Amino acid sequence: MQILKHLFDNNKNWAATIKEADPDFFSKLASQQRPQYLWIGCADSRVPANEIVNMLPGEIFVHRNIANVVVHTDLNCLSVIQYAVDVLKVKHIIVCGHYDCGGITAALENSEHGLIDNWLRHIKDVYRFHQKQIDAQPSEKERLDLLCELNVVEQVANVCHTTMVQNAWKSGQELAVHGWIYRVSDGILRDLNVCTTGIKDIPLIQRIA
Repeated sequence: MQILKHLFDNNKNWAATIKEADPDFFSKLASQQRPQYLWIGCADSRVPANEIVNMLPGEIFVHRNIANVVVHTDLNCLSVIQYAVDVLKVKHIIVCGHYDCGGITAALENSEHGLIDNWLRHIKDVYRFHQKQIDAQPSEKERLDLLCELNVVEQVANVCHTTMVQNAWKSGQELAVHGWIYRVSDGILRDLNVCTTGIKDIPLIQRIA
């Protein structure tokens, strides 16, 4: 049986390095989880949430899926948001996409990919909403990059339309929803200047009475 010994060795080295810098780190970590941030990102292995914002375990609560999509029927994602907002009382929800996203690329193809094609329909919808703007881009790369950005914007809106986030705002809870994007080729995050902080910032049709 393959037990991947090198990963266990890596883990021991990592834990030893952390304890050398802070001998009480893991005992403190075990006693509480109070992150101020929920990160909704892509499952791409090149975009690890903690590392790219230089945060330690315990400082950021993370949910990842293909192409950082927030779907109103996805109980997994909704449960993460509910726990982060209602229990952890996070102050920031960050939706972070990335350029050169395989999910975005696949969504723009007419090829069959299997089960994931059903998930990619959500991204195809984003393309449909913004087709004129995307098709006007002069190159395929620019079209893909723009769809990566617009997908983040749409998912920020989807987060804001959830009952959990709106109920938090109605109760006076401090909560901001941000849209960011990451470039794998240089390791730099970019703020898409999408930040929603209250019900007043979302369309009336999406508000819970």
